[in-house]
Amino acid sequence: MTAANATEKRTAIYSLEQFKLKNGTQLPRLHEYFGNSYLPAASKLHPGPRIYLEALIAPHMPQIMAIQGFHSFDEMFHVHGALDEDAGLKKAREALEAGLEPALEALDSAILGATPYSPEIVPADRSGKPPRIFELRQYHSPTWRQLEALHARFSGPEIKIFHRMNIHPLFYSSMLIGPNQPNLTYLIPFDNLAAREKAWTAFGADEEWQQVRKESVEKHGQISSIIQIALYKATAYSPVR
Repeated sequence: MTAANATEKRTAIYSLEQFKLKNGTQLPRLHEYFGNSYLPAASKLHPGPRIYLEALIAPHMPQIMAIQGFHSFDEMFHVHGALDEDAGLKKAREALEAGLEPALEALDSAILGATPYSPEIVPADRSGKPPRIFELRQYHSPTWRQLEALHARFSGPEIKIFHRMNIHPLFYSSMLIGPNQPNLTYLIPFDNLAAREKAWTAFGADEEWQQVRKESVEKHGQISSIIQIALYKATAYSPVR
């Protein structure tokens, strides 16, 4: 569920962290760390939004992806600094890293800047409902000029078509720090894989979308030259499920 409230301070940046693991004890250990230690400590300092996801289909599996929203870089640095000094969290990190097997294989991090048309993330009450699946999509543009054209297309007709097809991304962003720039990164929840398939099939066949895409290519060329897609499921402890 998303909502925008112009009177409230908006989320300006998102940190996106992909914890790349190997089969074995790393996945359950990291779930325990996030659910029982990191999330409670972070929630005392900053309300979020926060999303924790486990990869279903991704270039590296197993994997946990953590997304956190902040109002500014200063706020992000303050929260991370305070968590580094949290005594209870230090003990949890020591426990996570104890033993012969490392806590993880690699960590990829990126900073995303929320677009002016990005909605605010508001956790919905999903009590009794199964966790949704989440689709992370990254559209890589050949040039910054073409990325601007891509944002213009999304903020204009494409979002309206999305909503008509029951596609409701939680946020839209440009990557500020991270690989494969320039790109547009956004995250979409679906109730299940069948709902995702139905929505994208309808979107691809939509006559208005076909005309919008045709006009965009004629004016700007192929403004999204590479599309990367990964699918995740929400973890049991994720505030947004």
